[in-house]
Amino acid sequence: MIPVKICGICCLEDALCASQCGAAAVGFIFYPPSVRYIGPRDAVRIINKLPKTLVRVGVFVNEEIILVRKIFEECGLDMLQFHGDETPGYCAHFPEKHVVKALELKTEDDLQKAGRYAVAAILADSRSDGLYGGTGKTSNWNLAGKVTQPLVLSGGLNENNVLEALFKVRPAALDINSGVESAPGRKDPEKIKRMMQIIQNHDSGVQTPHVFQRRG
Repeated sequence: MIPVKICGICCLEDALCASQCGAAAVGFIFYPPSVRYIGPRDAVRIINKLPKTLVRVGVFVNEEIILVRKIFEECGLDMLQFHGDETPGYCAHFPEKHVVKALELKTEDDLQKAGRYAVAAILADSRSDGLYGGTGKTSNWNLAGKVTQPLVLSGGLNENNVLEALFKVRPAALDINSGVESAPGRKDPEKIKRMMQIIQNHDSGVQTPHVFQRRG
């Protein structure tokens, strides 16, 4: 099955549900303006109770490098997802295999921009109204399908469009957030189950790199 990350985790129940339904990773948003923000201390309480096989991803937006490193170690994160305006130079401060860089793809020039990042994967998302993600709006699938690096597809994915996205884009992984929520920051177990079942039943026949990796 294509690897799936359930992002915007704010409580243990949602993280465990994601794991039980077959998600490869869960994401914690360390960006205070986000409605799905979680503080490092609360994140640690959840992370310490998760299965060891579940990949823990920290999501940051234009954060100071020293603070990212501090949270990375204190929370026992496996990977970092940079969702702001971070440059290739900024991302180079961290091990390539531990970094996912989110970009909004609007033009062919954005594909060239993506190619300058030495990261484990590029994440295609949609921005709106000053928000860096989690908008519930789909990303540009046509451009996303042209990204040469391993691609994580995000942006408005739900049970009604995820199959179309898989066939059109053929990403290496999926990042799902608002599409499995009952309210911002609160996941709906039934939506997670239905979404994961749809994805599990899909077999593209294409071998993709495993983007989400445990540290160690």
